[in-house]
Amino acid sequence: MLIDTHCHLNYDYDGGKSPSDLVKEALDSGVQTLITIATEHANFKAVQEISERFKNVYHTIGVHPHEASLVNPEVLAFMRPFLDHPKCVAVGEIGLDYYYEHSDRKKQIEECAAQMELAVDAKKPLVIHSRDGEEDLLPLLTQFANKNKNGNSPGVIHCFSGTENFAKRCLDLGYYISLSGILTFKNSEVLRQMVKNFPKDRLLVETDAPFLAPVPMRGKKCEPSMVKYTALKLAEILGLPFEELSELTTENAKTCFRIP
Repeated sequence: MLIDTHCHLNYDYDGGKSPSDLVKEALDSGVQTLITIATEHANFKAVQEISERFKNVYHTIGVHPHEASLVNPEVLAFMRPFLDHPKCVAVGEIGLDYYYEHSDRKKQIEECAAQMELAVDAKKPLVIHSRDGEEDLLPLLTQFANKNKNGNSPGVIHCFSGTENFAKRCLDLGYYISLSGILTFKNSEVLRQMVKNFPKDRLLVETDAPFLAPVPMRGKKCEPSMVKYTALKLAEILGLPFEELSELTTENAKTCFRIP
């Protein structure tokens, strides 16, 4: 059984599939648990309500760097109570995205740091989005890890596709690395070689559904059930039986997000 550690069940899917459809099909495919991710304050309630409807679904609360320009003290105050929900397992997805740069870089840094402070107060790990902003993001991740005095993981770098140096620094700080369908892409050989050097007890798998459908499902909207293809590729890379890889990544996810 697998855990899809990052999906967006409140988004639109092919065939008009509902969260109920996606959860059922995932379970039928051996995906026992899903974590649905918030990206802006406008969808906090929707994401939380989906989590509440399904015993095997958890959620996160946070504002994506694309939406950083919309964050202000009122939004942060609105966000804070959501973090105390019993099924909220992390603050995220937050971070820096200098590739699209939908929000000003300075604003992204400010609001990432502000949300990290809420995570410290709520004693929650982080779900980090990182794209082309590693140099500015690493000091923030270091500060958060140093404030994370509860003995738990500071969080995860989701959908990892960064540099090996960034990965090593994050791993040294206690963060997990989550791998998506990108791992299966033809042009991802550098990432596949890199993964061989990562500690196995710090690896997670995800879909980022409805984005980044893995091989052999390219061209379709990704769904949580497809996480098995990323897991199969990861098992192949690490030379592990699929069952062992499934158990390993499931236990890692439970530890990272403190899922019972």
